[in-house]
Amino acid sequence: MPGYNSNKNSVRLHDIYVAWAASLRLAFACAFLAFVSGCATRPPATDLHRDITHALPASEPTALGAALAPLERTHPGESGFRVLASGTDALQMRIALARAATKTLDMQYYIANEDTTGKLLLAAALYAADNGVRVRMLVDDLNFKDIDRVMAALNSHDNIEIRVFNPFGSAQESFYERTSNVLTQLDHFTRRMHNKAMIADNQLAIVGGRNLGDEYFSASETLQFRDIDVLAAGPVTNDISASFDAYWNSSASYPLRALNKQKFDAADLDAMRDELRAHWRANADPYNAKPLNATPLASQIQKDELGLTWAKAEFKADTPDKITHPSPDYKSPPLERVIALTNAAQKEVLITSPYFVPHDAGVKALGELTARGVRVAVLTNSLAATDAVAVQAGYSPYREPLLAHGVELYEFMPQQEQRRSRVNFIGSASHSSLHAKTFVIDRRILVIGSMNLDPRSANLNTELVLVIHSRPLAEQLATIFDHATAPSVSYRVELATPAQLARLKATDAPPSDLVWTGEVEGQLRTWNLDPGAGFYRNLMTGIFMLLPVDSQL
Repeated sequence: MPGYNSNKNSVRLHDIYVAWAASLRLAFACAFLAFVSGCATRPPATDLHRDITHALPASEPTALGAALAPLERTHPGESGFRVLASGTDALQMRIALARAATKTLDMQYYIANEDTTGKLLLAAALYAADNGVRVRMLVDDLNFKDIDRVMAALNSHDNIEIRVFNPFGSAQESFYERTSNVLTQLDHFTRRMHNKAMIADNQLAIVGGRNLGDEYFSASETLQFRDIDVLAAGPVTNDISASFDAYWNSSASYPLRALNKQKFDAADLDAMRDELRAHWRANADPYNAKPLNATPLASQIQKDELGLTWAKAEFKADTPDKITHPSPDYKSPPLERVIALTNAAQKEVLITSPYFVPHDAGVKALGELTARGVRVAVLTNSLAATDAVAVQAGYSPYREPLLAHGVELYEFMPQQEQRRSRVNFIGSASHSSLHAKTFVIDRRILVIGSMNLDPRSANLNTELVLVIHSRPLAEQLATIFDHATAPSVSYRVELATPAQLARLKATDAPPSDLVWTGEVEGQLRTWNLDPGAGFYRNLMTGIFMLLPVDSQL
């Protein structure tokens, strides 16, 4: 298990890659602008007029609470869980959660897009607000655009409030001003709220790796993020809500109304309501947004139809202080707990992390596990599948040391698959990329959340994880891992044998100490370079590997 030290000033370039790519041609102009105009400053959000609000007390009467009460009495000290492994299930459950809320609905996301599924979810939130539910939505600023009409309009609703975490551009009038902030306040800019949670009435919650966007819900024509969430019910939801409250009331959470330049009145909100209703009628069925079981969640719970597995659980989350008051002495609760559980493994550790940069400390820790007979298998993205080439460059040098220590390595393929006809994209191909963050320990403990195994999650981003002590759920995730590491889905990376090295030399092929094995059209094939990546990705990986950025990944 990577033993990251929180005093390293590490940055994963993935989170700032978009900003850098967009501003590359303007770098000198922006630097000059920053020099002559200085950095935009902003008072802490606590100085602004805003209400300090909290989650609904768990004892407050609600339909969900009443439905869960008998099950909680039957399972004292436990919470109920259901794995959401497919994008369709994840979207449908979020819609069902919004419909099930009768008093409060809280949403916390790193990315919230106003695309097709994003509008479906926002329509569901508006439906809840129109029925008297208090809706709080907290979005990180890195990917947030205050010019987006839907959230800005919904924010004018009496029952909806949207806040932006750690804003560095939402209040700026120009691209130049935002870019100058990136260049002159990079350390603060790259500290992001990576948490993902959705909570209804402080009784049901969804946490995991998914943001809000088409690519997370099997609804994009071009990109499919393979991800996993979990639905949580019962006592552990109180801990998730407490974490949400800490971020919502943090000095880094700014009311959108204080940042947004647009003005909306009641007529504009009515127009947006009509627009979202029309969007729902046109897209709910084609994008599988309607729950397959139309029965309200409270009724499903009462009839034991929701498929909950009850188990003891822990919730671990970083505090907002990780961003607002960074300290070299800070220890990340999610990471510390994962390290402790992994070090205690007796037989097997299955790690799924799309962005995996173990550094020497991680190689050593995982090697110590294999040395005492523990099977360690890691699934991450291949160079061809990743959406962050810079991170892949940080991971690549550690493949050989990991393999030499007996760690199994699998790299997810960028499959081109036919979209399902019920999504109305017959024949269109989509690129797949791994995005799930899970750990299965001895097939009896499951850890799932927002945390990657890289220094950014350890030191810069805030993260959350659920630790579920359940053999059935751990076995379910182990089965998913076994499928995901099959040769038709992922490449197996191994050290080249002497015979393979001799064949490479005899054919004048480029020398390589690694061999990838995978199945293509039913036939096993081997490669001696990152398969399917192409010239550009290999070139960019090589460039990043030459740069002194290892400590920044």
